[in-house]
Amino acid sequence: MSAWVVDHLVVGAASLAQAAAWCRAELGCEPAPGGRHALMATHNLLLNLSSAAHPCCYLEFIAIDPEAAPVPRRRWFGLDEPAVQQRLVDAPRLLHWVARCDDMAAARAQALLEGWDPGEPTAAARGDFRWTITLREDGLPQGGGSRPALIQWQAGHPADRLPPSPWALQAFEPERLRATLAGPNGLLIPEP
Repeated sequence: MSAWVVDHLVVGAASLAQAAAWCRAELGCEPAPGGRHALMATHNLLLNLSSAAHPCCYLEFIAIDPEAAPVPRRRWFGLDEPAVQQRLVDAPRLLHWVARCDDMAAARAQALLEGWDPGEPTAAARGDFRWTITLREDGLPQGGGSRPALIQWQAGHPADRLPPSPWALQAFEPERLRATLAGPNGLLIPEP
């Protein structure tokens, strides 16, 4: 793939209250408030994972926003899948990851040449953050979550505003992600 870096890891949750409680119990820290995504009727909490190896990197806890208006499309990261929703009742689960690129068209073209489709570039926003992200019509992550969604930020980056956390991403191996997603703490989303 063309030049890209890990932007964030996506952890799905049944609710943000569940995500915050899990983060306190399992990671020993409090996630920072995120915001609402009107495009997908979701909302999030964030935890800074930035390191020298992976600058501007964070963990996103995402859940369906019960106060949002319905959306006419499938939500990102497989959040509309009944199997995903059922598994999230028990505990938050790693669902996907997002790769940051400087040239969305080139990164997407490279992915297609490699034989996988990250989805269509779509404009999105949360507060004063603006970005373009690839979204698939079926809402499912490519490769069961082992292939990234692509993101290109236009205005700011969330990690720049997040407080430091006791956690930092030191290494990331995309080829091992599928095994993690298929394991007991992950959630492999089968492709149709």
